[in-house]
Amino acid sequence: MIKAVFTDFYGTLAHEDGEIVKRISEEIFDTGKADDISDIGAYWWESFQSLFSSSYGEDFRTQRELEYTSLEDTIKHFCSKADAGKLSELMFSHWQKPPVFADTLPFFEKCPVPVCIVSNIDRCDVMSALDHIGVKPRGIFTSEDARSYKPRKELFLYALNKTGLAPDEVIHVGDSLSSDVKGAESAGIKAVWLNRGGREVPEGVNSVGVLTELFPFL
Repeated sequence: MIKAVFTDFYGTLAHEDGEIVKRISEEIFDTGKADDISDIGAYWWESFQSLFSSSYGEDFRTQRELEYTSLEDTIKHFCSKADAGKLSELMFSHWQKPPVFADTLPFFEKCPVPVCIVSNIDRCDVMSALDHIGVKPRGIFTSEDARSYKPRKELFLYALNKTGLAPDEVIHVGDSLSSDVKGAESAGIKAVWLNRGGREVPEGVNSVGVLTELFPFL
C-alpha cells in the first residue's frame, strides 16, 4: 500500500533554471573568448558534474557552492570579464522564486496521500521556493540534509528514515531518468518518470505526462 509520494522539485513542481543559464552564458560569451555560445554551456555543465559527482559524505558541498565554483571556473576558462558573484545571484534568485507548473497546485490539492519533497537543492532555497509557490508538503528532504545528491541512494534512504516508511510504501516521481528514476530504484523505491515533453519512454519505465496522472499508481 502506498502511504506517501516522494517528488522531485525543480523540473517537476517548478520550472528549471534554463532561461537563467542562457542569460548567464550570453554574458560570458559577450565578455569572453568562446567560439560558440554552446561551448560555454557544455563546459559549465562538465565542470559542475565533475564537482557534483564527488560531493557526498565528508566531501559534500552545497548546491550553491557547486554552482558558484563551476561558474567561476567557466568564466576563467573563456577569459570572460563577467562577475561570478552577480551572475550566481541570478541563479539563486530563480531557485527561491521559480515559476510553478500549472499542474502542481491541483496535484497537491487532490493527492490522496501525503506528498514529500526529495530534491537536490539547499534547504534554504527550496524552503523559500515553497513559500513562494504556496504549497506545504508533509516532509522536505534535501541533498544538504543527507549530504548526498541524487542519483546516489543516500537522499532517498534519508527520506525513508525520517518518514518511517518502507521502500514499498512510497512512490517517487520526477523529471530525470537518471536522478529520479534510477536513483529511487537504487533505494528499492518504485519510480515514475514525469515526461512533460512526450519523449520516447524507455522499456520498463513507468511514465506520466502531468502530475495528476500519477494518482492511478497510488
